[in-house]
Amino acid sequence: MAGQPIRVVIADDEPLIRAGIRMILNSDPEIQVVGEAADGRAAVEAARAHAADVVLLDIQMPVLDGLSALPELRRAVPAARVVVLTTFGERENVLRALEYGGAGFLLKDTAPAELIGAVRAAAAGTRTCRRRRPGTWWSGSPGAGGGPGRGGPGRVAALSEKERDVLALLGEGLSNADAGKRLHMSEGTVKTYVSRILAKLDCENRVQAALLARDAGL
Repeated sequence: MAGQPIRVVIADDEPLIRAGIRMILNSDPEIQVVGEAADGRAAVEAARAHAADVVLLDIQMPVLDGLSALPELRRAVPAARVVVLTTFGERENVLRALEYGGAGFLLKDTAPAELIGAVRAAAAGTRTCRRRRPGTWWSGSPGAGGGPGRGGPGRVAALSEKERDVLALLGEGLSNADAGKRLHMSEGTVKTYVSRILAKLDCENRVQAALLARDAGL
């Protein structure tokens, strides 16, 4: 994609929000806003029509909300990276967005420079999550039970070196197969490590483990 701008579609039901995001992104010569949508269904169509590299997707929209549209976007435009935008940062929204294949999660109070950085990161294949305050991934109390808001660095210290390596790749969003290629392991071996990691960290699924990895700085 060298030499070509990052093609972005903005999906939000508020015209002023779309205009503000468009103005911010168009200030970067390497980013081009190629389409806009006011609902989730239109977002899927716009992303497909414009071969979007990145879709900025609001959660609360009519016709089809962002979290419902996200899996459809991933199927319709597999190459597009979807960054979820919302005024809320609840734990459930974070987990669902990442579990459905989201490349990032940003609150709408994100600074312009962070927004541009998130689009660039998404286009480069890096997952990013904007925290409301240091040490938390969502508003409200950080994760009852095994959620990643609870003592990330301390909990990760209980892992072996190899387990930390696997966890770090979970934090990058890699599949077991891709992590195995990176670490020169079989997919089955990685799967075994993932099971151990989830048990040791008291995480319900690999998405929670991935969030904890990022919270711990891996």
